[in-house]
Amino acid sequence: MLALAVVPAFLAELAFYLFPAFAGARKSFDALGGKPLRAALLAASGVIPYLIEALGTRAFHLVIFVELLAMVFVTAFWYVWLRRAIFVDLLFLAFMAAVYLSRPFERIYGHPAPHASLAVLGQLMWIRLGLMAVLSLRSLDGARFGLIPTSEEWRIGVQHFLYFLPIGAALAYVVRLGQFHPRPQPWWQFGALLVLTFWGIFWVVSLAEEFFFRAFLQRVIACGTQSETVGLLVAAALFGLVHLPFQKFPNWRLGIVAGVLGIFCGLSLLRARSVRASMVTHALVATTWRMFFSA
Repeated sequence: MLALAVVPAFLAELAFYLFPAFAGARKSFDALGGKPLRAALLAASGVIPYLIEALGTRAFHLVIFVELLAMVFVTAFWYVWLRRAIFVDLLFLAFMAAVYLSRPFERIYGHPAPHASLAVLGQLMWIRLGLMAVLSLRSLDGARFGLIPTSEEWRIGVQHFLYFLPIGAALAYVVRLGQFHPRPQPWWQFGALLVLTFWGIFWVVSLAEEFFFRAFLQRVIACGTQSETVGLLVAAALFGLVHLPFQKFPNWRLGIVAGVLGIFCGLSLLRARSVRASMVTHALVATTWRMFFSA
C-alpha cells in the first residue's frame, strides 16, 4: 500500500527533476507562453509529488500544504514580480538557501514508515524549481547546464580536482578535518560504491551547489563588479559559509576547506565556460572524502 503511494510520487519528481537538464525541453517550456503562465506551471509541478504521496498515504494536512504552496509560489513567481537585478538575484539565492538549510521537508513530507523519510522528494523539488526559475524565468544564458559532461569538461574538471587534492589534503590535515580511513570492503564492492557515489553526488549535490554558486552567483557578482576575480572569491567565500551548519555549528573546519574548494571549482568553470566542468571537480572531491576519509 505504501509503495503504491510513494513510487508514483518519486517517478513524478524524477521526471520533473530531469526536465531542466535537456536544452530542448527547456526551449519547449519557454515557448508555452509568458512568464506568469510558466511560473504557474512551475508552482503546480512543485506540489504535485507531495499531493500524490500525501493523498496516497492519507497524510495530507491542509496547513502543511499551504506552507509548501507558499514557498513554491514565491520561488516560481520571483522573477515575474521582480525585475532582474543583482540585489534581486542575491535575495533569491538567500531565500533558496534559507529554506533548504532550515530543513522543512522532513516535516512536510514526513515518515510514512519507520526509517522511511521522504524529505528527498522536497529536496529534489527545491533544486529543480530554483533551476527552472533561473534558467527560464530569469533567462540565465551560457551556463551550459546538463547531466553529462563533454570530454573537454571532464578533462578540465579532473585537472582542477588534481590541483586541489594536495592543497585540500594539507589544509584538512592542518585544521584536523577528518582522518584517512578507506571503507573496509572487498575491491569490487568498493569500486561499485565508488562509481555510484560519484554519480549520486554529481547529479544531486554537485549539480545544485555548482549551478547556484558558480553558474549563477559567481557570474552575477562578476557582472555586477566587472571582475571575474571578485565573483570567484565572493562565491567561494559564501560557499564556505553555507557549510558551517553541517554536522555541528559552527563547523569552521569544513567551512575553510569548502571555501578553498570553491576557488578551484570556480576556476574550473571559468576555464571551461561550463558548469559541468565545476560539477566534475566538486563531485570528485566529495566522492574522495566520502570513500577515503572519516569525519
